[in-house]
Amino acid sequence: MKETSLFDSLLEEPQKPSGPVTCLGMTFENDEARRAHFTEELRKQLQDPEFRKIEGFPIGSDEDILNLSDPPYYTACPNPWIADFIAEWEAQKPELPEGYHYHREPFAADVSEGKNDPIYNAHSYHTKVPHKAIMRYILHYTQPCDIVFDGFCGTGMTGVAAQMCGDREVVMSLGYQVKPDGTILQEETDEDGKKVWRAFSKLGVRKAILNDLSPAATFIAYNYNTQVDVAAFEKEAKRILKEVEKECGWMYETLHTDGKTKGRVDYVVWSEIFSCPECAGEVVFLEEAMDMETKRVMKEYPCPHCKAVISKQKMSRTFESYYDSLLKETKERPKRKPIQISYRIGKVKHSKSPDDDDLNLLERIAALDIPDSIQSKEYPYDDMWEAPRMLSRGITHVHHLFLLRQLYSVGFIWKRISDVRSYQTRQMLRFWIDQSIPGMSVLNRFQPIQHGRDGGSQVNRQMSGVYYVPSQISECSPWYNLSGKLSRLAKAFKNSKSLLGGCHIGTGSSTHLNIEPNSIDYVFIDPPFGDNFAYAELNFLVESWLGVLTDMKPEAIVDRSKKNRDSQKGLSEYRQLMTACFQEVYRILKPGRWMTVEFSNTKASVWNSIQVALTEAGFIVANVSALDKQQGSFKAVTTPTAVKQDLVISAYKPNGGFEDRFKKEAQTEEGVWDFVRTHLKYLPVTKRQGVLLLMVPERDPRILFDQMVAYYIRKGYPVPISSQEFQVGLSQRFIERDGMYFLPDQVAEYDRKKMTSGAPQQLSMFVSDEASAIQWLRQLIKEKPQTFSDINPQFMQQLGGWSKNEAQLDLRELLHQNFLCYDGKGPVPEQIHAYLSTNWKDLRNLPKDDPTLVAKARDRWYVPDPNKAGDLEKLREKALLKEFEEYKEVKKKLKVFRLEAVRAGFKKAWQERDYAVIVAVADKIPNNVLEEDPKLLMWYDQAVTRMGGE
Repeated sequence: MKETSLFDSLLEEPQKPSGPVTCLGMTFENDEARRAHFTEELRKQLQDPEFRKIEGFPIGSDEDILNLSDPPYYTACPNPWIADFIAEWEAQKPELPEGYHYHREPFAADVSEGKNDPIYNAHSYHTKVPHKAIMRYILHYTQPCDIVFDGFCGTGMTGVAAQMCGDREVVMSLGYQVKPDGTILQEETDEDGKKVWRAFSKLGVRKAILNDLSPAATFIAYNYNTQVDVAAFEKEAKRILKEVEKECGWMYETLHTDGKTKGRVDYVVWSEIFSCPECAGEVVFLEEAMDMETKRVMKEYPCPHCKAVISKQKMSRTFESYYDSLLKETKERPKRKPIQISYRIGKVKHSKSPDDDDLNLLERIAALDIPDSIQSKEYPYDDMWEAPRMLSRGITHVHHLFLLRQLYSVGFIWKRISDVRSYQTRQMLRFWIDQSIPGMSVLNRFQPIQHGRDGGSQVNRQMSGVYYVPSQISECSPWYNLSGKLSRLAKAFKNSKSLLGGCHIGTGSSTHLNIEPNSIDYVFIDPPFGDNFAYAELNFLVESWLGVLTDMKPEAIVDRSKKNRDSQKGLSEYRQLMTACFQEVYRILKPGRWMTVEFSNTKASVWNSIQVALTEAGFIVANVSALDKQQGSFKAVTTPTAVKQDLVISAYKPNGGFEDRFKKEAQTEEGVWDFVRTHLKYLPVTKRQGVLLLMVPERDPRILFDQMVAYYIRKGYPVPISSQEFQVGLSQRFIERDGMYFLPDQVAEYDRKKMTSGAPQQLSMFVSDEASAIQWLRQLIKEKPQTFSDINPQFMQQLGGWSKNEAQLDLRELLHQNFLCYDGKGPVPEQIHAYLSTNWKDLRNLPKDDPTLVAKARDRWYVPDPNKAGDLEKLREKALLKEFEEYKEVKKKLKVFRLEAVRAGFKKAWQERDYAVIVAVADKIPNNVLEEDPKLLMWYDQAVTRMGGE
């Protein structure tokens, strides 16, 4: 009779069924019964052809989708029950006090949160925002039981954040205080400069709706946001590792250098073999290129055959033919050689070069057929960026990314996981291994030097964001790769609470959501960053094992693929897709509520596309701040132009009252001031950087004018007021402080903050074109009115970054068109008088016509008062429109031109409904100029839309 240990008997013990559960008003005997009922309901939905026509519907069989899903909480397809949950949650909300009115200023503080939290690190993904950073935004904009939505949920950190808003310890770890009644306090500075704690939110779980186009992403999000039975997970994981050792352990055995003791392999280092360009001899890359003392790869080294100085770039890769038993055809792959084996005997680590026994073992493995259980999928190269790189290595199918030993062990583990009876344990086991799949493939780089030191783990060393097959591969054993992850996951989830009921997840495009209008309280999204990542093709590797694939067609990226030009997406298609997503979010968000968009891209054109998409969807941007993840990506750290801090856009959906009023006021000037009055309420009164008070750019009159114009254009109305009239009206109706405009109740708060912190700091300017040059001059001479000879040398220092397409104006022309110069006639202008009397003792208290003061003030340039700048503005506009007329007549492409003239011309053409002129001139200017200018892009997109509708 077989002897069984206590450990073995525990492994075989069936899980106890859960007690009665209630879901969507229905009570079930246990959770298994609940899942069985809704799985059948989902099966019926999947048989409806119309359901499968929903945009972004994943690619997979009914059975694969059902096996991955946990309906109604999580579905690996669009979730049909989301609207039902929202209705149930709304009905459960506590009654609001009589007269309650929701109001929040945008969260204007810069946020910094590290990535060292165990939960955050439980699973890797291409991009991820720390959940503790998201918590700050959710706590600011919502109250307990409010519903949060994330349409690009990735790993589900927004769901984790929403639910952890009910965890006192986690909330306090953010630097807040929590009173016994659940009131959350944050530290602020009062009018006397003292630190005080003020209430701003309440402790309590927020509900979350998560959605993503990628089944891999929503699968991770589900595991992050559901109950985990850590003991059951650990038990099954250890059992599977034990079984894989019985099945595949012989493949990872090696003989110790004593010739008799067997060791277990941690990893094997493989090197690609190249051909010398001089003698055509074979060169094992790592044997010749690696300096064994420094463990670094040399740029140049001698050929072992002819001694010619060679480099990797000069050599060509060698290939070998092999029979692919899965495809039943002969294929080619790079020729590789094992050069080092790292193994252990007990806990002691050893290293050696492969001996004859090791090579014989590899030959024995190579003679095996690929297991029948492996279901490999062909890569859709027509739609992929990485096609040239992968095809050059002979990779056409997923299984080509694995050495045969790797394929055997990963396939065996995946099959054993699929046999686990408990759904949630099975999902957690897949969560455990799916992040290890790239690290157990040929993508895993051998990196002997890490963080500047010799040594380090070889687990999951693949390059993120690309399919990069290195010349030196580290082939890890399943135990070496998975054992550490097992203990880390168990630690991360050991305090996991039952989260089902607080977060629900669907898979599909955010352009079509099963959510009623005006039903979401707050939105936090982290959308795709243009052409930084091709999420669908990067996820294809894992999704092929999960059995459900992303539909790439509606993916909001800028596509670099070259082959399938019919489906290729440029910046325009990316903007249209993002606009469609934002329009859907606008539809489901309650009026007067907020959306936070976390965004990072190194290109101004992509950044502008996001801003234009937001505007066209109907959102109004109120603030842009920074989110420092405390760990730059590879590109952000090494690229000089990269954005090292993600930008966070705070945008709101106008409340219904204003929208109704605007329909009546749009044709009148009162509509302008109603917009400004409403918009000012949504803007931060102050911004800080540490103890320093900063300018609030959104309160600048030019920014306010641009926001008003954008709103009118999106609504399809002509703008009833000129820039100059706007400036005059602004100064008459609102209160100005330090070049910013406030409502009466806001200015009192601003004055208090200014008393304790001092005058606000101006942000440094970067001059690249006419508009930024004017803004730089305005800032310079407003602070200190100066003569031309004083201004010129300072101006010349700013011209290094001038855009190559922008006509460079002479300083005198810029000054004459935009500013005034005191000629010594009449009283000294107020701006010059204030500056001189403040900075020269002998000029104080002198009348404005005093000869000494007049002499000191003569020839100084100053910023005209809004009430007196009308004629100057008209002359400038006349000159710009004259230049625009020339652009209209030009037959060829414009290489150098005045961007301000194009902006003025587009504005005039819009007022006259001459959309064809906008489109015609836009076709003459370089595409990058159009894409990198949000104003031009807005006029152009709207003109194209109007022409299409006429």
